[in-house]
Amino acid sequence: MNRKIGQVFLIAVIGALIGGGLVLGYGGRFISKSTPQNRTPIQSLLQEPAAQAQVSEARNTPLVRAAQTVGPAVVGITNKAYARNSFNRKELVEQGVGSGVIFDANGYIATNNHVVENAQEITVSLADGRVLAGRVLGADPATDLAVVKVDTTGLPAAVLGDSDSLLVGEPALAIGNPLGLEFKGSVTAGVISALNRSIEIGERKFKLIQTDAAINPGNSGGALVNADGLVVGINSAKISVAGVEGIGFSIPVNTARPILQSLIEKGRVVRAYLGVGILDRNTAAAYGYELAIDKGVYLLQIAKGGPAAKAGLREGDVILKIGDTEVNSVADLRGAVDGQAIGNTISVTILRKGNQQTVNVLLEEMPTQQ
Repeated sequence: MNRKIGQVFLIAVIGALIGGGLVLGYGGRFISKSTPQNRTPIQSLLQEPAAQAQVSEARNTPLVRAAQTVGPAVVGITNKAYARNSFNRKELVEQGVGSGVIFDANGYIATNNHVVENAQEITVSLADGRVLAGRVLGADPATDLAVVKVDTTGLPAAVLGDSDSLLVGEPALAIGNPLGLEFKGSVTAGVISALNRSIEIGERKFKLIQTDAAINPGNSGGALVNADGLVVGINSAKISVAGVEGIGFSIPVNTARPILQSLIEKGRVVRAYLGVGILDRNTAAAYGYELAIDKGVYLLQIAKGGPAAKAGLREGDVILKIGDTEVNSVADLRGAVDGQAIGNTISVTILRKGNQQTVNVLLEEMPTQQ
């Protein structure tokens, strides 16, 4: 090796070891290539991330702020009931876990009826880690809504928005506890896919919000939130069919408001009552019968002393309309009557022995046992 070149190489190595950088020698001149703050590459990798004084606007989106606002108000609800063990002894066992939304700081929580149904004991898991005993103030199977109360104050409460102002395509978040409390407070994002989706469940027809924000088992009773951080729906159902993804449903908060209020005040929802037992073609076919009617619903039974009986309706009549609304299913009739106030007089168009006529019926309060 040329003596001069060897000296340069030796000086370069010594310089790298002493200075913590890489020294290149060329033509008798030396250029230092140090890592930031004279750190070695390994030191740079191991250093703590630089603290950020402020999250950028690109990251701190409206949905992020909405999740931070509503997240603390979403709770886990554990349903416990007595069951017989292998020794035929009664023991309290967990029936399932769902979600709920604190809508009043004094401990009032909205959830689904099916989350608390048949519960002998309710526990509420708050976002801050506390676990409180809860009790069901009231439940309404017809709309799948319920109110749970915990005896504490000063809780983080979500603000209820206006579901009638929703726009198809606007962003939406679903917040809840999918698959149990291990994943509590999970946030999924999507859009409002459709409004006023008409879904028949049992004998009633529901107007629901459709969203593609993932709603998994355990999300029931959780919050559907818009980009302003307002709760616009109570998550309730998901279509779970092979090949179908991203179709979830939420009860509009404007529908839920009066029901939640009634559950708090009376423990139940007071509804108008017609006092009839009816059958439609689809229901009859499901039981192996064929109704000889083209439209309407068949009056199978009249409650003694009920509004329909007082108005002169008879078994065998076919109800065609309630007011101006055509009635062709049990759900149609339930929806038409549920939308009326107690004490209202409604016109009922019927077909009796081939003749069409209209009867006025004064609606009464549904008896408690109904």
